[in-house]
Amino acid sequence: MGSCETCVVRNTAICADMDGDELELLNTIGRRRNLEAGEQLLWEGEDAVLVANVIDGVLKLSNSMEDGREQIVGLVYPSDFIGRPFGATTPYGVEALTDSRVCVFARRDFDKFAQEHPKLEHKLLERTLTELDRTRKWMLLLGRKSAEERLATFLLEISQRLDPATCSNPDPQAHFVFDIPFSRQQVGDVLGLTIETVSRQFTKLKRDGVIDLPSRRSVEILDRFELEARAGG
Repeated sequence: MGSCETCVVRNTAICADMDGDELELLNTIGRRRNLEAGEQLLWEGEDAVLVANVIDGVLKLSNSMEDGREQIVGLVYPSDFIGRPFGATTPYGVEALTDSRVCVFARRDFDKFAQEHPKLEHKLLERTLTELDRTRKWMLLLGRKSAEERLATFLLEISQRLDPATCSNPDPQAHFVFDIPFSRQQVGDVLGLTIETVSRQFTKLKRDGVIDLPSRRSVEILDRFELEARAGG
């Protein structure tokens, strides 16, 4: 595996607080893996044999319903952690939405390493609590927000996760362009909306000058403050 010291998510991943000697040990039990868009990394309900850090790309977490439909339950971005340490089975499937690169660890090796290195266990706890907060916000979005508020919140979330430095202190005059790594149907699945409703809301935001749509999957945020207002806080 490539050196942890040169990893592009070195300062934001779960290993951020580890020193050089700890990183060297961690480096010995991991390996880099490239995933093509559509390639599966983990399967729902199977033995939890691996965990991973996302280095590049976007992946989806999904559950299968009894009638065969898929429900997307989460998205993971660079520096996010995937898998269930100390768990027996994987609670969701993980699939690459874009070409991606991950740092993969055998789950048993990672569990042992985490038990021996409190800094890593502490980071895992922090990440777990952060994901819990995101889940609670998502419950609010799905349960209480209108279609426009859902889509606006979704676009802000993606832009923030793809480029946190740009979005932390946004220039009101700056325009931010990014690609949504999935189809309108998948956006609807994530937000609990029909594809027709998603398309109408995209059109409305574009017509009102809040966003532009340079291509089918590209979004340009023209007025971030207005998009935040439409997200409903």
